[in-house]
Amino acid sequence: MPHLKFIVAGGFILTSITYLMFSGFSDSMVYYHTVSEALELAQENSDKGIRVSGYVSSGTIERDQSASRVDFLVYERDSDQTLPVVYQGIIPDTFKDDAEVVVEGNYRPEEGVFHANVLLAKCPSKYEAMGDEHPEDMPMAEGTD
Repeated sequence: MPHLKFIVAGGFILTSITYLMFSGFSDSMVYYHTVSEALELAQENSDKGIRVSGYVSSGTIERDQSASRVDFLVYERDSDQTLPVVYQGIIPDTFKDDAEVVVEGNYRPEEGVFHANVLLAKCPSKYEAMGDEHPEDMPMAEGTD
């Protein structure tokens, strides 16, 4: 019977580790909402933070360099809905018109504005590899034929 204590203790420890592992995974996974989903959810849960993915509407970027603040509209391609966003912080270099962005923060229905505390701009696809081609105007390295 002395082995029974170790089996019970081991089972308890294994169960605890498994629970902590899975609860940690579910807490760290964040779903990206579309603009229309975010507007629906925000009316109910304005105190909860959410992540919204969309595109920067052309011509809507207004920068205040002195305060590191930017105001802009985010839209989704499948609908005509837009979300006004205010962000204050470090603005990514890839942030521009029609860039795909992810903003994280809170929607304040009384203001009708999404206050973002995180702004991520996805890199454009122009950085894809060229393949095995060599540019015509670039000199070949010495020793290669």
